[in-house]
Amino acid sequence: MTSLQELLLSRIQDVPDYPKPGITFKDITPLLADAAAFTALTEALAEICLAQGAQKVVGLEARGFILAAPVAVRAGVGFVPVRKAGKLPGATLGQAYELEYGTAEIEIHADALEQGDKVLVIDDVLATGGTAEASVELIRRAGGEVTGLAVLMELGFLNGRERLTPALAGAPLDALVTV
Repeated sequence: MTSLQELLLSRIQDVPDYPKPGITFKDITPLLADAAAFTALTEALAEICLAQGAQKVVGLEARGFILAAPVAVRAGVGFVPVRKAGKLPGATLGQAYELEYGTAEIEIHADALEQGDKVLVIDDVLATGGTAEASVELIRRAGGEVTGLAVLMELGFLNGRERLTPALAGAPLDALVTV
């Protein structure tokens, strides 16, 4: 394990039985409150962004915003939010996706990306991969080229990586830590 991984994991708190009994929630707020850890996380994600030649960073609602915005600033690229349906003003493109019990929809501003923009998707956690998969599809529909997906933490036991591999079509999936 690298020193970065050790630092990040030391600042992620397990919250048992949240949001319901039997679930252990991975709380990243202690990491965000630690300036050194948050800076190290931002630098690591910015390095991925620059290495991939991304021109824009897409942050997924809601914690993905917290991570992606400083990465965009650090890398000198634009930031684009992908939000739950109905949260963005003006013209949007939407993408529905399956949840365990039902469906959900995410949206992006219709004019947020130029044709061929190279885009890195950033989120806090990769779980089952449904939201990430939908965002990749949405970015492509909006004219962007997905250079990769980067997450702070991958919950490996939920197999989101396997679900995302076909959607990423060869673009890398970078998880800074895997649990």
